[in-house]
Amino acid sequence: MTIHDFDEIRPYEPEELPAAIEALLADPAFCAIAQNFLPGVPLEAIKQKALACRNSLEVQIAFFRPLIVQLLQRCSTGFELDAATLPEAVRDGSFTFVSNHRDIVLDAGLLDVLLVDNGFRTTVEIAIGDNLLIHPWIKTLVRINKSFIVQRSLSVRELLASSKRMSEYMHFAIQEKHESIWIAQREGRAKDSNDRTQESVLKMMALGGEGSALERLRQLNIVPLSISYEYDPCDFLKAKEFQQKRDNPDFKKSREDDLANMQTGIFGFKGRIAYRTAEPINTWLDSLAELPKAQLFTAVAERMDRAIHAGYTLYPGNYAALDLLQGTHDHTDHYTADDLARFEKYLGERLALIDLPGKDEAFLRQCMLTMYANPVVNHLKALQ
Repeated sequence: MTIHDFDEIRPYEPEELPAAIEALLADPAFCAIAQNFLPGVPLEAIKQKALACRNSLEVQIAFFRPLIVQLLQRCSTGFELDAATLPEAVRDGSFTFVSNHRDIVLDAGLLDVLLVDNGFRTTVEIAIGDNLLIHPWIKTLVRINKSFIVQRSLSVRELLASSKRMSEYMHFAIQEKHESIWIAQREGRAKDSNDRTQESVLKMMALGGEGSALERLRQLNIVPLSISYEYDPCDFLKAKEFQQKRDNPDFKKSREDDLANMQTGIFGFKGRIAYRTAEPINTWLDSLAELPKAQLFTAVAERMDRAIHAGYTLYPGNYAALDLLQGTHDHTDHYTADDLARFEKYLGERLALIDLPGKDEAFLRQCMLTMYANPVVNHLKALQ
């Protein structure tokens, strides 16, 4: 296979960047957003700086990294990566990071910043669903930013062919391009923070490559990754959606809803943020070699989930939420009276943001408590 077998979904190659940058900066909608993010910087200066970049990594370091760092200095109280499971001796390698999904845009963007800052050779190519490519300029922008497209709005037959091509591209990116990859453990975010790896994601990964299903997974050098936020900026939007779906089982988010979630997730306050890698699954994958194929993906998903859950960083609000949800005081050694009061105040402020006819305060409060409590529940189970 060659790179051109994946033209419809892959990131831009270095020689394609100048045309893509020219097209992006010819789009009035993008230019308006660029000037919001870079006030006072002439578009011609942005263009010249972008055209001077020789590849997407240089574009990321020149533009995306400083923007993300500046953003998180305003809307977080710190972010860190614990990559102790990947010693410096292996950081020149190519990995497929599979993580729980906390933010539509920032999960992979912040990972890129943290990888560069922690001595990794390169950033990640990012799996992004085509449902988020609401405007043509967004598709151009994400492909400049090392993203490949997950096609979702397809028939069953088309979906299988598309999944196979995406898997083949992931194997190509790891083995031929020597790039790393980020992909969420499931389609969409777990609205209740009960993070579980979808077997379908693992089955997709095993459609490409050579050999048995286990060998194909091994070829991707998969690393489970835990992402922990002290506060989820979209918590009130997720709770609102829970009630909307409860009251109307046919409810579906609009494109405007998706945009609101993206904007809130990017600019909302997150408190502390922690990323932690687990051991690569290749360190234990051979222990599952005797399993029938039908059981292999279930076993891999469960083992990856335990690794992700064990890697959570938990905050006082998580423990307070679990005690409030259960009506107990079992975890008071993890938070103070001030922590509890602060979290209760936060909860009240978030609930007040929800605008719904027939607003069910008790139900919405339970939804939000569950979001913050589930990481503790899963973490404790994983440690057992």
